[in-house]
Amino acid sequence: MPLFSKALRPGFCLLAATLSLVALTAGCGDDGDSSESNPAGSTSTPAEVTVPISATTVELIQPGEEPREVIQRRPPVGVTQQVQLITDAQVFQQIDDQPAQDFSSPEITLPLTAAVGQSTDDTDGGTTVDLTLGDVTSPDDRLGSALEASAGSGAGFTVDPTGAITALRLRPDAEAQDIARSAIEQAFYQAVYRTVPFPAEPVGVGAQWTIHQQVMSGIALDQTTVATLTARDGNRLTVDYTIDQKPKSPVWELPGEAGTLNVDQYVMQGSGTMTVDLGLPLPVTGTVTVRGDQEYSDPDGSTRLHQTTSNSVRWGS
Repeated sequence: MPLFSKALRPGFCLLAATLSLVALTAGCGDDGDSSESNPAGSTSTPAEVTVPISATTVELIQPGEEPREVIQRRPPVGVTQQVQLITDAQVFQQIDDQPAQDFSSPEITLPLTAAVGQSTDDTDGGTTVDLTLGDVTSPDDRLGSALEASAGSGAGFTVDPTGAITALRLRPDAEAQDIARSAIEQAFYQAVYRTVPFPAEPVGVGAQWTIHQQVMSGIALDQTTVATLTARDGNRLTVDYTIDQKPKSPVWELPGEAGTLNVDQYVMQGSGTMTVDLGLPLPVTGTVTVRGDQEYSDPDGSTRLHQTTSNSVRWGS
């Protein structure tokens, strides 16, 4: 079974990282040099990598109750916010009747200090958000030890007025180990692709809209999010949402010319809630969990692989 034995190496970024974490190629590196896995189209300096994020399309279904207004995420320049981002992922894979293998990623907690920068020169009026990491931790001893050097590392988002993140900047500490850099990258990718932008039209409580986004994670996925504005208190808004992912093709071209897999079944669904303050750059609170099962087979159907995944993103103080 050369195809599967190669595909299941943890550093190959196959099913475990690329599908369940919704991570781009740079987000699922192994213990090697993650600079070798920067996504196509990214730009870099010795200190920073900028990764473009696929565009979102937002469609209003129901405008909700009066009063209604256009919701825009334009926090004032210079505003700062402190928040924690917590992510984890469980991934179990089984080839035919062999014992299941665990490729889960340990929980990671990132204390973030966010500072709103100047608006970008883009016509959409995007805003830059600079992030400084505090003491990043994990209950996993090996990862937790590796993360100790990450305090003071930087990152950042470019956010358009709807709240959609259009670019991610990563600025790891020069002393950070590759296992730590990879874990932090994956955490940010999970957070980015769980972001909920608002419609361009005026909305009130009860409004509902869909967000379509293509997630390039080895296999191309169409992600559909259905969001509902459930509460508003001044500048503080609460949104409930569901997520559904579907592959764009029934055949997966594996990275590195490793062959193809048939996508026999793909289920990845979840739900969450998010509270934002329009005067702050990041969610105030929030939690979302996405889980599912996938079945893959080699082209002649002689070998099958089953994957069960679950991942979560939490924002809080």
